Amino acid sequence: MLCLAPDEPIDRNHLSKLLWPGRFEAQARGSLRQCLLDLGKLLAAADCDLLQVSRSRIGINATGVQSDLTDLERALADGRWGQATESLLAIGGKHLLDQLSFGADFETWLAGRRQAVEQRLQTKVSDALAKLKASDNLADHDKLLDAWMLRHPTASRAIMADRQSGRTRIAVLPFASLDSEDDQGYFADGIVDELITTLGQVPQLLVAGRTSSFQFKATGLSLPEIADLLHVTHLVEGSVQRQITDVRINVRLIDGQTGFESWSYSYDGTEDDIFAARAQVARTVTRELCAALKLDIADPDVRRMTDNKEAYGLYLQGRSLTRRAIGDGVLETAIALLEQALALEPEFAECWTALAEAHVYTAVYTPCLDKLEQVERMAECAKKAIEFSPEQGHAYAMLGLYQWTKNNAVGALDLAFKAYQLEPENPAVVMRLGSFLLYCGRTAEALPYIEAAVDQDPVDGRNYGMLCVAHLNLGNIDAAIRAGQRMADLGQPSLHLAAATAASGNHDLAIEQYQKTRLLMNSVIFPPAGTAPMSPEAMDAYWLLAAKGIHSGQEEDRQQYCQMLEMLHATFPDPCDPTIVWPAIWMGYAPMVFKTLGKQITPPNMVGLMSLWANVEPIRQTRMHPDFMDFAKHIGLVAAWKKYGWPDLLPDPGPAN
Repeated sequence: MLCLAPDEPIDRNHLSKLLWPGRFEAQARGSLRQCLLDLGKLLAAADCDLLQVSRSRIGINATGVQSDLTDLERALADGRWGQATESLLAIGGKHLLDQLSFGADFETWLAGRRQAVEQRLQTKVSDALAKLKASDNLADHDKLLDAWMLRHPTASRAIMADRQSGRTRIAVLPFASLDSEDDQGYFADGIVDELITTLGQVPQLLVAGRTSSFQFKATGLSLPEIADLLHVTHLVEGSVQRQITDVRINVRLIDGQTGFESWSYSYDGTEDDIFAARAQVARTVTRELCAALKLDIADPDVRRMTDNKEAYGLYLQGRSLTRRAIGDGVLETAIALLEQALALEPEFAECWTALAEAHVYTAVYTPCLDKLEQVERMAECAKKAIEFSPEQGHAYAMLGLYQWTKNNAVGALDLAFKAYQLEPENPAVVMRLGSFLLYCGRTAEALPYIEAAVDQDPVDGRNYGMLCVAHLNLGNIDAAIRAGQRMADLGQPSLHLAAATAASGNHDLAIEQYQKTRLLMNSVIFPPAGTAPMSPEAMDAYWLLAAKGIHSGQEEDRQQYCQMLEMLHATFPDPCDPTIVWPAIWMGYAPMVFKTLGKQITPPNMVGLMSLWANVEPIRQTRMHPDFMDFAKHIGLVAAWKKYGWPDLLPDPGPAN
């Protein structure tokens, strides 16, 4: 502990509490005194004058300290690049003071020390890399960078992908709004939105998805930490400042490893000027930013938006609420704002797409009984978006959802592939295609699309649900558990984590995980439409019954919950509610699967289709049921298989069938 910072003595009382937690203060101080006596004798026998002890503090003679850390720092300071690289390689991914444990207070102290050392090393390595690059010593530069990447494999994933693909990975963070009249930041969000879209058209760039980027609005994370989480090498951040009618936009390019600014740009004008010329502003910033990255690009096309400033403001507010989705009246307000925008500008294609999405979210996230009415309205809006702008790939994807509700799986996949052709860099579109392939049982084909969407939008917890199921279906149980846990860590109810854990054989943990999901589920998903809220006691009992029925592995528990689903199916206003459908699939309760999905597929319950294709008990019982192929034919799966290929778990019957 003393050798970590030889020039910084440690307070004796603090040290005794860290190393002897749980003891009375006098006992801890006595233990420290005895330790110092024993250590002093050993050092004296070695003729080593190392400790510097006073009544209040304990230090160490810095000249007598040599460690792998000091060797590395001295090599970097002296410009001995080969030795610095060797030191980094020798250290590898080892943690500072690894395998020491003295309780929670010590862990907190150690975490702070580790962070300070990593930040110090990061700055010194960054300075060294800059010097090597400036002197055109690219051989030592690349060796040192590779050694640093070995220590930070997660942060280096983006750099490795950058090298392999030839594309620079970048994220545009929410801009600060320095404007009292724009306290919600809608004007600033509009600038960011234009910039994300325009940068996304540059072939040499891979731009992080909006959902993940906007997760970092007003967080306390450092820029390198954000770059690490987003798997990017560069960040774009900025601010928008309005004073009456004058506007200044400041944009900065940040090196994701160091957090240092490497380029900046400012644009001044009036609010009307910038609104009218916002496409040109996005082009200009994109061109200047790519020049800073040494990318030779042609001017990207900019999507056609609206020239009506009021409609644009309403659109930004409505779409922001749609992204939130959760909350009393949130989506209702979003729809009202988007409809107001369209009343002002009826040919606003992006707004039609946003309104279509709001209706889908209403069907999924609110306790509405008119799910099919919401779907019909979604389809109308998506068709309007395509009418005014045929490049609206996301609108095609939502039309694909509509086709699922019509038992037209072929049409759904046709539209999903069309959407991907139009917007291959939109993670929402990519994930939609991956999910449709999952629904059809073509998991091996779906996985690369799902992984690509997760890679581009790595902080959108919902994406990890698809990734969890894909790995579970392919038999990658450990990978499924990791994906499910990541979903839970990001604050999403990961019911699929429990399914993966049960597949691993740990039924007790699966039950516990499923029950814990209730805490999140009740905060993001409303109770089934038309049902009265349960008391906390009844809710606890119900979730325990469900958890055991699905994941205990005991047939008695399964049968009891199957009977409960029969009762819910007979009494719920919506007999095809996902509260019934999903558990039926996980329990392999084929008759209920056929009675629900066979009657009506809706946006919330269709997600259950992807879980039909896990080759584990009891899920596989539905697929092995003698009526399964009739069910598959009825909902359009067989037609989709004939066109796009049979599912991984079913053999192709050949041309005769």
